[in-house]
Formats: sequence, structure tokens, C-alpha cells
Amino acid sequence: YPSEFLLQKITEDNQIPVHLHVSVSLQYVAGLKGSALVEFFHGNIAEVENEELRHLMWSSVLFYKTPNVEVMACVLLSTKAIYFLLDDSFVHADEHQSDFWNKENSDCENSSFHLSCCFVLKLNDLQSVNVGLFDQYFRITGHSADHIVTCLTRDSYNTHTFIQQLMAVLSLLARTPSPEPVDKDFYSEFGSKNTGKMENYELIHPSRVKFIYPNEEEIGDLAFLVAEKMDGLTNLPSLNILLYVLAFQVNHVEGSAQNTSSLQPKTLILTSSDLFLFDEDYISYPLPEFAKEPPKRDKYQLADGRRIRDLDRVLMGYQTYPQALTFVFDDVQDQDLMQNLTLDHFGE
Repeated sequence: YPSEFLLQKITEDNQIPVHLHVSVSLQYVAGLKGSALVEFFHGNIAEVENEELRHLMWSSVLFYKTPNVEVMACVLLSTKAIYFLLDDSFVHADEHQSDFWNKENSDCENSSFHLSCCFVLKLNDLQSVNVGLFDQYFRITGHSADHIVTCLTRDSYNTHTFIQQLMAVLSLLARTPSPEPVDKDFYSEFGSKNTGKMENYELIHPSRVKFIYPNEEEIGDLAFLVAEKMDGLTNLPSLNILLYVLAFQVNHVEGSAQNTSSLQPKTLILTSSDLFLFDEDYISYPLPEFAKEPPKRDKYQLADGRRIRDLDRVLMGYQTYPQALTFVFDDVQDQDLMQNLTLDHFGE
């Protein structure tokens, strides 16, 4: 340990997404290669001497206790725990949550010594993993509110790879075997007799960690919600969700030194007739078992919606992934302008 293949793989994965800015300390980590990266892990992050680093991933993360603060993190999976090496800006982003983080070392701020917070979730504390729609994100749940983290990979490949690596590492854990299951038929296994509603598809790993995947009903619920937002412009049976993707909306900040642009996380949903942007709650749903009350906001909140037939042109940037798209719509205030003209001028 570690093998040449693992060193090469971890080095390839150690790249910060180009569109996201991180602190100096994380830039230092991103500059490490191969064995230097493994040595850094053992010298600064690992809690046990004999644990092995198995996977590395850069991702935006959300914490259950700070659901409005999305922060960049280097996610390190070892044979003992999942480590989230966080951008130091996060500690100051949400002051009323200061008790969530230990600020003992804040006196280092002004020195040349760069400090990063590291959030540790031990594999033994892991209870379930919820995979989001179309593998755009996943939520890791431990035994309390402090131990719920969502990784917004915005990339089905990264999500799939991490889940595969996590399952492989969990297989190494020695846990007492669960009792032999009683033979169940399909309906009692997947359905609830009280509601008649299909539950989400669950895979219970031998380590007793649940991996929960969305079922077809979630898409149906989403289509119904989208149809509601359209004020009955389209009949529901013909409404198909063609695309669901986690993206960023670019807001240009004028008046600053270089007219910088800020990125607002949005969920983009494309149907056969409309384009929608939603603010989605990626961390609170489905409700954790210990939740006493529902979250303060709905899972989906409509931010913007336009009809495809009002789309004038789409401008594409020339940079590589992630691609920037600009949708230009006809600036018509009244969506049914033509119909109203007809009624006013040619009707009684």
C-alpha cells in the first residue's frame, strides 16, 4: 500500500473544479501529487495509523445545520472514515452556527499558517446514503443532525464512483450480522400496506448501511409540482420532464473591481414546453428519523420559469466543461399578448 494505480487515480481526481474558488489552504492540497498526497493524508488528516486512503473527490457540500451555506470541500474516503476538508471561509459564513465548529485555533488567522477545518464522519456511525435524482447529488446520514452532509457533485459519474468506493470500504467493516430475514413477497417488501404507496428503492448493505435510491414516483411528483407552477397552461398527461440538472445561475455583479460574477445554485428542469429554475432543498428531504418537525421551506421553490416558444436564441460559451449557456427570451410582459389583441380588436 498504496499501489501505483491508486496513486495515479488519486492524483487524477485531485483537481478543483475550475468555476469554483477555494482558499489558499485547499489550493495547497490540490497541488499535491501521488505519494505526497498520501503522506499529507497520514500526517495531517488520518486519525488512525493503519487506515488507508481509498478515494478522493472535490465537491460542494451542505450541512444539515447550515442548509443555506454551500461550501467547497476535498472529500477523502479511507477505510475508517469520510473526511471533509473544508474551505476556511465556511467557518465565518454562518456566525450563529459557531457552536457547530470548534474555533480554538482562530488566532492563526493572521499568520502565514493556513488552517482548514476537517469534518470527520466515521464509517461506524454511518446509517444511510440517499442518492438524489439522476445521481446529481447524494446525502450521507449519521446518528444525529451534526452528522448529515450532502455532496453536490452535479455529476452522475462522480456520484456513482464515490458510492461504489464507499460500498467497497464498508464491506471491510466487521459488524454483527443482522438476523436472518423472513421471506417476503414483493408487495410487503417494497410497499406500505397503510398508504398503498411505493417506498423508495432501498439496498441494505452487509454493513447494515442503507443505500436509498429515488423511484419513479419522485419524477411523477416533480412533474405534478411543475404543472402546478404553470398555472394550468399545459395538461398534466402530456407533461414530460426531459432534463433535470443541478446547475448555477450566473449573476453579474457590476460596480466591483472586475465586474465579477456570482454563481447561484439552481435546479434546472426542462419540459417539452417550458424551462424552469428551482431553488431546491438538497439536505432536509427525506426527513431524518430524529426530525421533530418538517423543514422551514419546501423541497422545490420556483425561481424562474419561461415558455420554450418565447426562447429567441441560446448563446454557447467556447470554454470547456462546465459549459456556459445564455438563454435569451423575447421580453414580452403579457404571455398571451396575441390572444388578447385578437379579442380586443376583432371580437365583441
